[in-house]
Amino acid sequence: MLSNAVDKLFSGEKTMQIICLGDSITGVYYHTGGRRAYCDMLAIALKKIYPDAKIEMVNAGVSGNDTFAALARMDRDVLSQKPHLVVIMFGMNDCARADISLEVFSANLRNIVDRCREIGANVVLCTPNSIYAEDPNRPVAKLAAYAETVRKVAKEMSVPLADCYCAFENVRAANALEWKFLMSDTIHPNMNGHKLFAETIAESISGQRVKLDKIPPYAPSLPFTFDRLAAKQPVSVIAMPPYDGVIPEVLRKLYPDAVINMTAWPVTGTALDDIEKWAKDIRNIKPNLVAVAVPAEAQANDEEHYIRSYDWVLNWSLDFGIQTWDTIAILPSVTDMHVKAIDLARAELARRVILGKDIAVVERRTDDRSTPDKILLDWFLGQQNAWINFKQQKHLNHVEK
Repeated sequence: MLSNAVDKLFSGEKTMQIICLGDSITGVYYHTGGRRAYCDMLAIALKKIYPDAKIEMVNAGVSGNDTFAALARMDRDVLSQKPHLVVIMFGMNDCARADISLEVFSANLRNIVDRCREIGANVVLCTPNSIYAEDPNRPVAKLAAYAETVRKVAKEMSVPLADCYCAFENVRAANALEWKFLMSDTIHPNMNGHKLFAETIAESISGQRVKLDKIPPYAPSLPFTFDRLAAKQPVSVIAMPPYDGVIPEVLRKLYPDAVINMTAWPVTGTALDDIEKWAKDIRNIKPNLVAVAVPAEAQANDEEHYIRSYDWVLNWSLDFGIQTWDTIAILPSVTDMHVKAIDLARAELARRVILGKDIAVVERRTDDRSTPDKILLDWFLGQQNAWINFKQQKHLNHVEK
């Protein structure tokens, strides 16, 4: 059980080190915006429950990993750090391998738990999230069986269980559309899903429920852009019209000598599928800033198609792993304050998809009659101030150390 771990969290007398061990769903990748994942959200959740706690989080999630890969790196990534608590989530890749049967998966999980316990670490086992039904390597029934195996191992070894699979399926049973807003692609949850992970795991640790839906997107939003501008380096920008013309003007108002290399992302009169296809080359271009501004009239067959295609517009606009450039999204209301009602409904879907990526969204306030140029300039000024404050705080923290 977690009695010792919970006592440490409550007291705040000692720094509590928590390692999250898993695959790409645990790690920091494009699915959640490439800057945070459930490991970071879990720290926020636990601080809400234990305000005095001192918590150090370590994300040990690696894309493509299964329980065999986890065992191979246990000494380096987990045991050598002597954590107080290890949060373990596997199954998504194990179920896709023919050589990892349920029996082998169970044995590997038991081995991982035993090795953590040998160094005195507490353990939480997590079931993976549920997925879309179309992945041929991960039939839904098979993944459900691997989730059930995690439950059995947790029960038999008296390990606290965070049943994330059940948490996701409860959302889907109540509202299938809401479940889609938890997902970034066929198998990976977005930041909405990672907040649900963290809520579920925090409850398994503490017995208390906490909500993270009000946690804002990662800030500062434009660190790479402003770092380059401040260093008088050229900035490579990809932007959808009309912002391929607006953004250079805005940046030069903040940095008059700025060199902006602009690539226009064609969207006029195109379907959302075509916008998504163009995005697939962005990672090869490796820009410094990507501005997504899908027009209100961009068409998709239905709500699900719109959500999933918009997700991929943003997924391709982000680097694969930890971010090396900035990505922002601009809603149609900024471009046109008189968006038609039918397009407004789609714009709200877009807003929810964007926030699920943990990236900044630029939108027009209801009472704002400003031009798009003015809205964007004010927003960039605000982001510049946030970046300056971030740099100053980072410097102060370094000096204090």
